[in-house]
Amino acid sequence: MRETRLTLLAGGMGVRMGRLGHGRLKPLIPFGGACHLIDFSIENARRSGASEVLLMPQYNTGQLLRYMLETWCSGPGFQVHLGAYQGVRADNVDATLERVQRPTERGTADALIKNAPYIFGPATRDVMVLHADHVYQFDYQPMLDHHRRSGAALTIGYQEIELEYVKLFGMVQFDDDGNLRSFVEKPAAPTANTVFSAVCVFNAEVLQRYLALLDGSNWQHDISRDVIPAMLAGGETIKGFCFDHYWEDIGTVDRYLRANLRMLDAAPTMALSQLPVTIAPEVARRYVAAEGSLRQAIVGADFDSGASIERCIVYPGARVADSAVIRNSIVMPGAVVAPGTRLDNAIVLASDQPGVPDPLDVIQLEAS
Repeated sequence: MRETRLTLLAGGMGVRMGRLGHGRLKPLIPFGGACHLIDFSIENARRSGASEVLLMPQYNTGQLLRYMLETWCSGPGFQVHLGAYQGVRADNVDATLERVQRPTERGTADALIKNAPYIFGPATRDVMVLHADHVYQFDYQPMLDHHRRSGAALTIGYQEIELEYVKLFGMVQFDDDGNLRSFVEKPAAPTANTVFSAVCVFNAEVLQRYLALLDGSNWQHDISRDVIPAMLAGGETIKGFCFDHYWEDIGTVDRYLRANLRMLDAAPTMALSQLPVTIAPEVARRYVAAEGSLRQAIVGADFDSGASIERCIVYPGARVADSAVIRNSIVMPGAVVAPGTRLDNAIVLASDQPGVPDPLDVIQLEAS
């Protein structure tokens, strides 16, 4: 990892997340009763032996910087580099944002260009690009090893998913030697069930060259729409690396709820012990199963309720009335579930008025 620059794209607004994203950046949406979406890529980097990952924010930068300072910038051995905001303190975030004027980034490739001073240099052989809204546990080292052994200009992660969801991603196809032969971003009529997992490793020199070449009226400032197709058309060697374990792109509220609840399946996608604990880390988490009125749920140690709860995730700090009945749902930190409430396939948000439940604080989804 010493010659690899890990970069983390954290500029998603999360428009498709609706009210779940109100007041918070998409990477800071909670997941699994324990952490936020952004924590997965950062924890993967740390576990993979990296000493640093470069944060590339865009919207609500102050909110993201404060979170990084509180959670990831204080421990020894691993750091999140804040790019142009490096050196900011929790007590001067607003002043720093006023002082550091950065140009607007119009896409993922633009983010690499605008952060070039913190990415490229004589010690950077490869650039690994990560995203801040994916749920997965992964060791990046074998992918990097594969990339360097092959001599590829680019290695992209890919995964097999249900064909009906391919239209939400970049569809990829490889030849028998593992070389990329086709890349179609969000195809209207998918013909393959293999998609780009949005983790990729570029040869730094080749990446710089293509970023410099790509400009003009058709330039969409995007890695998937511009850089990868240009490299493919340019005859560069692009290899694939299969993500054969659980990986999920959280793009819609429906997918978000289903991804959370799959942790409670008989064969769970991820164990609670695999999640970084960044939300109320002082509160232990536990599974409860067939205990009174509880049926296979994840709750905090501070949970104290006689409610009927089945296949739910209840965050620390949430309060649930004894007479409530909740199934297939998530109760967010600070949320209040009133007496007599009955919910199924719902996400309960924290009220703007603490202690005052409001029906508008419930996102109701159709049963899948």
